[in-house]
Amino acid sequence: MTESPAQFHSLPDGVYVPTVAFFKDNDDIDLEATQRHAIHLAEAGVAGLVVHGSNGEAVHLSREERSLVIKTTRAALDQSDHHLMPLIAGCGAQSTRETIQLCRDAASAGANYVIVLPPAYYGGLLNTSKIVQHFYDVAEASPIPVMIYNYPGACSGLDLSSDAILQIAKHPNVHGVKLTCGNTGKLARIVDGARPDFFVAGGSADFILQGLVVGGNGTIAGTANLVPRACVRICELFNAGDLKEARRLQAIVAKADWVAIQTGFAGVKAALQHFKGYGGEPRKPCGLPSTEQMDMITNGFEEVMALEQSLKA
Repeated sequence: MTESPAQFHSLPDGVYVPTVAFFKDNDDIDLEATQRHAIHLAEAGVAGLVVHGSNGEAVHLSREERSLVIKTTRAALDQSDHHLMPLIAGCGAQSTRETIQLCRDAASAGANYVIVLPPAYYGGLLNTSKIVQHFYDVAEASPIPVMIYNYPGACSGLDLSSDAILQIAKHPNVHGVKLTCGNTGKLARIVDGARPDFFVAGGSADFILQGLVVGGNGTIAGTANLVPRACVRICELFNAGDLKEARRLQAIVAKADWVAIQTGFAGVKAALQHFKGYGGEPRKPCGLPSTEQMDMITNGFEEVMALEQSLKA
């Protein structure tokens, strides 16, 4: 096994935002909205950004578009004096070869880390040892550190166990995990079993506090696209020992997050458009929420958006 890349820096604890993808009316990447949103999130106090996650429509993007979004986001952060902010790029693919190529592309485009879903299309042919070896091969070849992305909903139900994740984590170029499975017991086991610098994040805004209580490093949460300050504030309150107020805010965020979970990334984009004036449509064949769903989104986010506004003062 190779040693970790020379440019490796541990990820700071906190809130990471898996940004949505923005498109123009002609379906090209909207570079201006991409930059504006990245700067907005950075100035809200988040610890880092993630592009090409599930919220970022990675499966709707070409290889060239993936690199373009990384370059655009990195440039926006650098030009707004957030050059030290980590940028993580999703690089999951179904073959080890393509995953490695995406990791190399991401490094060349300016990402600091990559985050990788396990391959699952041929899940019946892939036992745990093959999946572990896939991550080892990717980590061996990737020029930047690798994170594991455990999201059964995007992987035909494949849910990596804590044992499998801890086995993958033994590779020196694997430095973290995002648990969108929502299993805080698994999160606690990984925190306890991994090396001290291994970054363990929950994958949803409805259990930020729960993850911190058992020793997690933070969250990578799609709802933070809309309410970054509220998510950051939960972490701050926990670190200050104010669990009562942290629980109050977590409950408000969790109610809104349930709406986002039910409507997916399209709901997050629609909420951005409604509350912030930008967001746009997903790429086809996906589409915007129905009128009934929009009512649920606007009503479901009303309380948390008021909280977010209050934290700007």
